[in-house]
Amino acid sequence: MDLPLKRQNTATRIWIAAGVTDMRRGFQGLAAQVQTALEQHPYSGHVFVFRGRRGDMVKVLWFDGDGLCLFQKRLERGRFI
Repeated sequence: MDLPLKRQNTATRIWIAAGVTDMRRGFQGLAAQVQTALEQHPYSGHVFVFRGRRGDMVKVLWFDGDGLCLFQKRLERGRFI
């Protein structure tokens, strides 16, 4: 059975938050930072990237049309520049 694919927004932008972010923040804290620091709407479908203080971790916040998704990547070696 084939499921219909959701239409993807071709105007999606990737926003990278300058500076460091408290990596203890979750969905609501990062969504609030999107609104205040980036002056964007967290439910816009754009991708928002946040970097931790040590530089070994990033979090990505994205609204997929059904709800917010929060992805986290931690490097074993090296740093995100």
